[in-house]
Order: sequence, then structure tokens, then C-alpha cells
Amino acid sequence: MKKIGFLSFGHWTSSSQSQARSAADVLLQSIDLAVEAERLGMDGAYFRVHHFARQLSSPFPLLAAVGARTRKIEIGTAVIDMRYENPHYMAEDAGAADLIAGSRLQLGISRGSPEQVIDGWRHFGYRLNEGEDDAAMGRRHSETFLELLGGKGFAKPNPRPMFANPPGLLRLEPFSASLRDRIWWGSATNATAVWAAKLGMNLQSSTLKFDESGEPLHIQQAAQIRAFRAAWAKAGHARVPRVSVSRSIFPLMNDLDRSYFGQDEEQTDQIGFLDSTTRAVFGRGYAAEPDVLIEQLRKDDAIAEADTILLTIPNQLGVAYNAHIMEATLTAVAPALGWR
Repeated sequence: MKKIGFLSFGHWTSSSQSQARSAADVLLQSIDLAVEAERLGMDGAYFRVHHFARQLSSPFPLLAAVGARTRKIEIGTAVIDMRYENPHYMAEDAGAADLIAGSRLQLGISRGSPEQVIDGWRHFGYRLNEGEDDAAMGRRHSETFLELLGGKGFAKPNPRPMFANPPGLLRLEPFSASLRDRIWWGSATNATAVWAAKLGMNLQSSTLKFDESGEPLHIQQAAQIRAFRAAWAKAGHARVPRVSVSRSIFPLMNDLDRSYFGQDEEQTDQIGFLDSTTRAVFGRGYAAEPDVLIEQLRKDDAIAEADTILLTIPNQLGVAYNAHIMEATLTAVAPALGWR
């Protein structure tokens, strides 16, 4: 039994072939898509965050709106780029959105991916500490965020406040008591997966990973997940961690599916460079008739290791078509694999 969610990057373009032609389109359609996913029996609605791009960028208004329109589905991110975040303001936004949603947030955070602009986080007012790179800054912001979610008071109250204070040091409000256990780290390396386990975060492994062994992505991810779980056990955390992997999965059910994805050329992993020195492996897509698709997915070691699968969706094709993809996966693929 696995949880199955969708992951939207929230692209929009003015192209006449896109169903999402503006920021308003993609935001409103994201809400509608989460409602449809819940109706179909999906377990999660997840959204990617990119700054300075025609994509989703400010997650908490969207998460709160989805929380107000749904009742059961998990609502998450994969991922929020912590280089851009004020941990204190984020803790308040996250607490408010989680309370609106009835404690259904599953927040994926990370250092983030290559950007649209050079050092975009500088425009948000952030600077590196001495000897620090931007990845370390992202982890520093994350550790502060996690500490704030613990709810321990840290701020000395005004002796003459406008409103009466509870005794002792004050924490940020609104506070969601269980949110700390629902934070995930989007990891591209084995080392950061181990780091996340030590801090008690769940693990998100995407369709991209630093190439650390030359093996196919799914094999490297499976090893990463095992390293994460070993580090979790060693850290002695009381709860059982969760692990997700993201995949592009398209069951070819009709002629429209075949016209969109039947000639998909990304049926093998791709190798690329994130910068001049960082070699990465990008995961293959899966597009085939259901019986073929099932056999292909059986051989994916990382899916076998994970408890949650996030289906990356082509959001520009519109709500109705993406609901069709999700329904086809739930009915024609998932049961045969034991996901349902």
C-alpha cells in the first residue's frame, strides 16, 4: 500500500496551446485540481516553488486555499527553496495554513534547484555568512525553521504589552503542534539524506539526483533511501519516517494519451550538468499501455523502497486532462502493483 499524490510545477505561458495562460489561471486551476484529486481518491496534492519564473512561487496562500476547499487530501510542497525564506515569517505562514487545513500540510523544503537569475536570494535580502555557500545558507534557514516549529518560547515579552501575555518567553503564533513531524527534505545527495534523517525530517527524492555512482537513477535513489533509513534508526527517533519519490507516469488509455505521450523519447535516464562541476542524473519518464507500464514500474527499485509516489503532471494541459491521468493511474496501474 502506497500513498499516491500529484506534483505540479505550476507552469503558465501565453501560448494558445496552454490551458494555463496566466498566474491567475495556474493558481485557480491548482485549487480545482486538488479538489478533483481528492474526489478521485488521491492521497496528496503537492506543488513546486520556483522564484523569478512563470511558475508557482508563493506557496502558503495556495496551500491555505486548497486546505479550505478540501477535507482529507494531504497538501504539500516539493520543494520550498529555503535560500529565499525568512524562517520566522515562514513558521507563522505555515502554522496558519496548517490550521486552516486541519493539520494536513506536508511541507517539502530544500536548498532548491538552479535558478532563473544569478543569486536570486540576494534580492530577497539574504547574505552568506563567512565561509558559507548558498547550500549551507539554505540548510541554516531550515534548521532555524525546524527549531521554531518546536514551539519553544524564545522572545522576551514587553513588560507593558498591548495585550496580556502568557507567562514566560513567547513563541511565534499561530502554532501547529504536529507540523514539525510533517516536514520533508528534498535531497539530491546521499549526504543530505543522512543529514535530514538526523534532524528528523522525512525524505523527498525527486526525478533528479547528483550522479554519485554512475548507476541508473532508481538504483541510486534506492541506496539513498536505505542510507536515510539507517541514519534515522541510528538517531533514535520514535516515529517511523516517510519517503517519497517523484515520477512521470502516463498510462496510454486512448488516442489523445498516445498523441501526447506515445512518442515520448525520455524512456531512459538522462545525464546533465547543473553547473560546471556537478553531474546529475535525470530520471526517465514512463509512458506505455497499462500492462507494459506495470511491468516497467515493477523494476523501479526506488519506488519499491518508498511509501509515497508523487506523479509529476503536465499542468498546462488543464484540470480535466490531468484528472484523467490520475484516474487512469489509480485504476489501471496502481492495483496491479499493490499500491492500492
